[in-house]
Amino acid sequence: MSWSAWQAVAAADRVLAADAALPLARAVAAAGHRVDVLADATGPGLLVAARTASVVWLASDAEADRLPGELATAIVNPPAAADPDDGASEVEVEVLHASYDVPGARLLDLVTVMDQLRLHCPWDREQTHRSLASYLVEETYETLEAIESGDPVHLREELGDLLLQVVFHARVAAEADPLEGGFDIDAVAGGIVDKLVHRHPHVFAGLDVADVAEVEANWETLKHAEKGRDSVLEGVPLALPALALADKVVGRAGRVGVTPALGGSLGERLLALVVEARAAGADPEQELRDAVRRLADAVRAAETR
Repeated sequence: MSWSAWQAVAAADRVLAADAALPLARAVAAAGHRVDVLADATGPGLLVAARTASVVWLASDAEADRLPGELATAIVNPPAAADPDDGASEVEVEVLHASYDVPGARLLDLVTVMDQLRLHCPWDREQTHRSLASYLVEETYETLEAIESGDPVHLREELGDLLLQVVFHARVAAEADPLEGGFDIDAVAGGIVDKLVHRHPHVFAGLDVADVAEVEANWETLKHAEKGRDSVLEGVPLALPALALADKVVGRAGRVGVTPALGGSLGERLLALVVEARAAGADPEQELRDAVRRLADAVRAAETR
């Protein structure tokens, strides 16, 4: 269904349909929403049902043609026998047009567009993982900047640009033989789905957890078992910016009881600030970026005086 239709279903007190076998009803039920069957529904009857609760009616094609008119008539000209206190005339009615697209369906459009670009655009056709690497870095930082701006429209755009890089790399990889390491976007999505399900047993396998700390501990235990790594530092990319790298290493060091030696050198004093930030529950990289942004704002303000 459309996103607005899914939102209505999620917010409703009751979801009704004339037949549980209706494709729309099956789709809503499969998504985890209870669908109650109410046979032979009429416009006036639905208004009465919505008097004390918010109701979503999942209409068949025939009902979609019939019920809006019946509802309008019942609101404007209530039946003579209607109870004047039933409040039906005060019920708000909204008709939402649904589709069979599930959330994420536009991702399939992106995959299709990327296929066409790879086949027919000279620039897109000649790109490789290596040639695209700089764009991935650039789009990542532009997304971070959009987050800092607090502008949701900007963030949506930059997330789209970042998503394009993922789809582009997967499309390039799909051209290689699977026996030589080739993979496609479904393999990428399937891999992260499997990982998330496996690392969230408290969501998907009924495991009881006490708090966030236990969730994080379980995550690390499962991750260690998956990776079979010999060191807690494995998997930390050394290409991270120095402050973010320090934050990662300090955190991993704490898992094995190692604390950094904090002396008087400039580097060790900077490292001490990272330790201080972690103790305060702050992200040192973001804290510095915020401070630099405030400084930049002050510079621009001074330039306009």
